[in-house]
Amino acid sequence: MRAPVLFRPKEPLRVLELELDPPKAGEVTVRLAASGVCHTCLHVMDGSLQGIRMPTVLGDEGAGIISAVGPGVTDVVVGDHVIISWAPACGRCRQCANGRPALCESRPPQGMLGDGTVRLHHEGADVYHFSVAAYGTETVLPVSCVVPIRKDMPLDLAALIGCSVATGVGAVVNTARVPAGAAVAVFGCGGIGLNVVQGARLAGANPIVAVDVSPTKLDVARAFGATHLVDATRGDVASQIERLWPTGIDFSFVTIGRQDTMDAAWGCLAPAGSCVVLGRMASGVQMTIDPNRLYGFENRLLGSRYGSVRPLDDFPRLVDLYLAGRLMLEELVTRRYAIEEAQEAHRALAAGELARGLIVHAV
Repeated sequence: MRAPVLFRPKEPLRVLELELDPPKAGEVTVRLAASGVCHTCLHVMDGSLQGIRMPTVLGDEGAGIISAVGPGVTDVVVGDHVIISWAPACGRCRQCANGRPALCESRPPQGMLGDGTVRLHHEGADVYHFSVAAYGTETVLPVSCVVPIRKDMPLDLAALIGCSVATGVGAVVNTARVPAGAAVAVFGCGGIGLNVVQGARLAGANPIVAVDVSPTKLDVARAFGATHLVDATRGDVASQIERLWPTGIDFSFVTIGRQDTMDAAWGCLAPAGSCVVLGRMASGVQMTIDPNRLYGFENRLLGSRYGSVRPLDDFPRLVDLYLAGRLMLEELVTRRYAIEEAQEAHRALAAGELARGLIVHAV
């Protein structure tokens, strides 16, 4: 198999031929159709996300076709179309039993599979798996990380469901459980933020206020369902939102890790309003909270990991929503890239040029 490999932060990716071990018990091999270009992978590349074993194959958002199954696997068969979940789940711990598989208490060591080993090698040396190593043409995963889907779903678009769509839409419908008519503000309109916007639209929220520093991204947010736009470069954001909606915001969603952004998302809340923080924040980022707002206004601060999704249930539902014309996926894709263009894809992501980029493989 081929994959772009990162040997050190701030060095270019190197597309290499790698040896891929066959799947062991409880594992499957997936031939990738496409993988979304993710900010988390960008943070590994620029060194802001530390503690990652290298060399590594990046990629935490993908879809493809089962090409091999290991001993004991009965949930899927060769030829099944699947969306990849980056959150392996044992199905037996307290968190899994309570419907929170993304918080599974039996996660494998970083960069490895559940048995503490890897399936990727280059010239006899181990190559680590960042998340599900979805940037390669093939990957080996625990069977808990693949969700079978109907075969009339385009696999390149299905890849988006595996992270950005599930995270953004799930934060609205699963974590926050936004009711119809609630006032929503979305801080950051990248790939995940746009999915928060369309999740709020699906939930029937009104207004849906999109906040960003990029006029282009704000225009895209309007197409996804935003009713009001706030340019964060034009003064105090919380004050701008108050002028647009004086009664305050019922649910604010933070998709970018800046203290001023999180403070604004907290400061714009109505009484009984909730601020939902989703996505990985840079190390050292803080948030200022006046505890009297907790008591005096019953404001709530919520975390959302992976949109609180249950992949086996939620991914097929999102596929059905797309095929019914209610979920926007094609509109998320700014550009498709060949595997040799992975470095350029991350440059464009860092420059703010992409809602979502896709690394596309032949299947």
